[in-house]
Order: sequence, then C-alpha cells, then structure tokens
Amino acid sequence: MTLSVGPERPALEVADVIREHGDAFLAKYGGVLTVAQRQALRDLARCRTAALGGHVQRCADCGHERIAYNSCRNRHCPKCQALARARWLAREAELLLPVEYHHVVFTLPAEIAELALANPAVLYDALFQSAAATLRAVAVNPKWLGAQIGMLMVLHTWGQNLHHHPHVHCVCTGGGLSCDERGDLDGSPAWRSCRPGFFLPVRVLSRVFRGKYLDRLRQLHAEGKLSFSPRLAALADARAFVRWLAPLYRKDWIVYAKPPFGGPAQVLKYLARYTHRVAISNSRLLNLAAGRVTFRYKDYADEQRSKTMTLLAEEFLRRFVQHVLPKGFVKVRHYGLLANRHRAEKLALARRLLLPLAVGAAASTNAEPTSRLDPAAAPHCPRCGGSRFEKIELPKEMPTSCGDTS
Repeated sequence: MTLSVGPERPALEVADVIREHGDAFLAKYGGVLTVAQRQALRDLARCRTAALGGHVQRCADCGHERIAYNSCRNRHCPKCQALARARWLAREAELLLPVEYHHVVFTLPAEIAELALANPAVLYDALFQSAAATLRAVAVNPKWLGAQIGMLMVLHTWGQNLHHHPHVHCVCTGGGLSCDERGDLDGSPAWRSCRPGFFLPVRVLSRVFRGKYLDRLRQLHAEGKLSFSPRLAALADARAFVRWLAPLYRKDWIVYAKPPFGGPAQVLKYLARYTHRVAISNSRLLNLAAGRVTFRYKDYADEQRSKTMTLLAEEFLRRFVQHVLPKGFVKVRHYGLLANRHRAEKLALARRLLLPLAVGAAASTNAEPTSRLDPAAAPHCPRCGGSRFEKIELPKEMPTSCGDTS
C-alpha cells in the first residue's frame, strides 16, 4: 500500500506567508482589519490542511491511498477558485449571443482610490453603477448606436504589484436592441450592430463616467455615507470636500477599450481568466526567506516586461488584505440586456433577430466546452489509473497558525 497527499501544491503559497508571518502582521495591523479581512487570513491559513478535516481516497483496485484535505472556499483564496469558476462559466455560456464582444475598462483615479479604502462597499458600488450608466447612456444615443446593450462587469481592486488600483472590466455585446433616447425598446425593435472593430468612443465614455461618478460622490457626502481616514479627515467638511473634488472634474479619467473578442468562445476564455481571479496567484510567488516575499509581476509602464519585486512579509500581507472585499459584496454583475430583470425575454428576442448567426456561434461556443475547466472531473489513481475509490473521513485537527486569531 502506498500513500500520497494531493493535489500537488506549488512550492510557495500565500498561505505559507500567512502561517509564517501572520501573527506578526496581526500584532502590527490587527486593530484596523475588518472582520472579512481577518476571516480571509484564517481561511487561507487553514485551506487544505488537517485543520479543516478531509478524507482518504483509497483505490479499490490497488489499495493506493491519497489524503485530500478540505478547501476553505473563501473567494479570496488562490486555491479555491477553479471549481467556482467552472460552474459559473457553465451558467454564463447560456447568456452569450452570436455577436462580437467588446472589452472596456473603467479605472478610478488614485485620489479616489485612497478614499475607497475607507469606504469600499459604497465606492466600489458607485464604480459599478457609474460605469454601467455611462455605457448605457452613450449606447442609447442614436449618434453612436441607439440601442440597449448587454454588459457583464467584474471588479478588480489590484495592480500587478498589489497596490490598490480599483477598476472594472466590462464585457459588452457589440450591438443591442434598438431603442429610443431614454433607453426604452422600440415598438418593433431590431438588432443594431456596432461598426466592425469599433464599440463606443472612449473619449466620450471617459467624460461621461467622470461626471456620473463625481456626482455620485457629492451625493454620498451630502447623505453622510462616507468615512474618512485620519489623513483625509478634513474632507468631512462639505466645503473642503467640494474644493477637493474640483481638480478631479478637470482631470482625464482612464477608460480603456481593448480589441474586441471574436465571439462567444473567445469571451468564455477571457472570463475564465478574469471573473474569479484573486489579488495574486500562488504561481507568481518565487521565494519566502528572511522575512521577505519575492514575487513576479508584469510592468505595464515598461512594455509589459516581467519583473520581480521583494517585500517584507508584513507589507506583502498588508497589500494582500487591501483586496479582501466586504462580506456579501457582489464582484461580478450584469446590466442592460443581461440584467436579471427581463433578461430571458430580451435575450430570446435578441436571438430571434440574430438567428442567421446562431448556428455558427453555437459551433464556436461548443469548440471550448466548459467541462474542460471543471476540476471536479472523475479522479484517477496515480498508481494504476483506476477510477474506483473508497472514501474514509478524517477528523479535524486543532490549528496552530495565526488563523486561530478572531
């Protein structure tokens, strides 16, 4: 009889940094952490360890045994996203239309990003709402498209170096159902396609987004819904806040339109990479030694060259927990034709209008089955290749890492 522990894990994980340096990090920053951030540290430290229990898989053919510890299922854990992503993709594939899709990114300026750290739920929500309202307003304008489009948005709060960099990735249908200037569908709507390779004017999107987001900020301040860090405490005064906003109205806000996707199959590949991504994957970690973490990152300011960065472990964890979202916050949202309300009816209408393209798109989508992404496929014994297993539950063990801290 042989025994193995699986699945194989990377040489270095975020969990290793937490287990080795988490106590020191909590001693220094614990007083300012949110409940969700503390929970993430606990969960990641225990993920796929005896602390969460597990089971032994025994091959019924050759007797080989494999220990499989339970996952923490925290949405910020680098090890726990694959299964959730595969199941989500299977559902999302049913919403795709046989059209070209476009990718637009809306980014908050650094000044507002700092304020968002103290108000993540309300300011990230404002980012979603303002980006969606911008796309909707520009798309319904008959000068540009005159149609209701479908939008899927994914929030990312990080840059490659783990600094706070909130932005939303938007995947949009390259066209929509014809509508009036208010966005209401015409009496007998038609499908209006974007020009090939062109979506909506980025310069217009940037200006509309800036106005909508800053108006929302003023409203939140007037309603007393913003909190301020000690460094920004003076902004609690209404007049000081208006003065602080003034230069942001003159600044160019970054809205970036990437090259369009070819169709549903390419969209699925993109979503597989982006929707369930966390701040840093374990594969980017290179070394943990002498209290320092070295990781790989891509420098977009230097022609996307791959570089390495070394941080003190406590600083690495400080940056990492900045990207733990508030409990219950929804980071993937649908708008327009894809919004939950009336989605079935609008997609059915769109598919009828797009019927000539439907057969080719279905073949394209089926070319990349989501089942390939499903890590829950039937396991096989590494020793004999068999697929018949007996399952023996293991008891949980008391954890000893910083994850115990409540």
